[in-house]
Amino acid sequence: MAALVPLMEVRSRLTGCRGVCLPFSDVCEPLFFDRQTIDTVKNQIATLARQRRWKHVEVRGGLSFQLSAEPAAQFHGHTLDLRQSAEQLFASFASAVRRAIRKAERSGVRACIDHHRQGIVDFYRLHVRTRRRQGLPPQPFAFFANIYEHIIKPGLGFIIVARHNSKPIAAAVFFRFAGNAIYKYGASDKRIQEIRANNLVIWRGIQLLADSGATTLHFGRTARENDGLRRFKLSWNTTEEIIPYFRADPSGARSFLAADYHSGFHKKVFGKLPLMLNRLAGSLIYPHLD
Repeated sequence: MAALVPLMEVRSRLTGCRGVCLPFSDVCEPLFFDRQTIDTVKNQIATLARQRRWKHVEVRGGLSFQLSAEPAAQFHGHTLDLRQSAEQLFASFASAVRRAIRKAERSGVRACIDHHRQGIVDFYRLHVRTRRRQGLPPQPFAFFANIYEHIIKPGLGFIIVARHNSKPIAAAVFFRFAGNAIYKYGASDKRIQEIRANNLVIWRGIQLLADSGATTLHFGRTARENDGLRRFKLSWNTTEEIIPYFRADPSGARSFLAADYHSGFHKKVFGKLPLMLNRLAGSLIYPHLD
């Protein structure tokens, strides 16, 4: 065994046919067991790309394997070390985070784990509103229904839902395998954002993971220009890294920038659509974006 490079083929009439390691993942490093085979693996990937007539190949992450000379895009990544007591973790957070968690608790917010399908339904209702607020189309509900069936239900993840007066106001989806966990999706009701339910949701997820023996929590990728989100993730005492994405055409020689589907123009359009139309747009467009 020289290397393992997981690839999925994405077929799209809008963005072309391509190979991605892996779609809808923030980072997916190939595994190398023999560093001397890197050039051979690159040639094999280029051959596969030509055979499959891929527009390009994309590898998300580049610590062990750089598909091209320069990255096509770069993101921030943030990881929290969970190998501490709950008290030590809480004390390590920025004062603003600790105040927000206490404020949510004083406001009567209750954040609990949910392994049931209703939890993903509650999350999705908040997610649709959050995506429109961000100027983005939401993923179709079927996407999250599959996450529930194949990840949450088998015990490879969980949902935290925060309620105020019995009404869901914030939720998050976490994935976990062995000691590693990912804060994959979060959503909240902006209308009562001042009680900071989102912070309590994250804290409950951290407590659950730490108590069950998880060692790391990754907060997902952050666009480098999104300084506000970056500072929020750093306030949880995370360690920051740069996640490069590499793209190359089937010759394996040319890298290029990814198309910007999150431009200001697109955000203005999706940010103003009614919720129903925004959901429809997401079901039609989202499979072509990642």
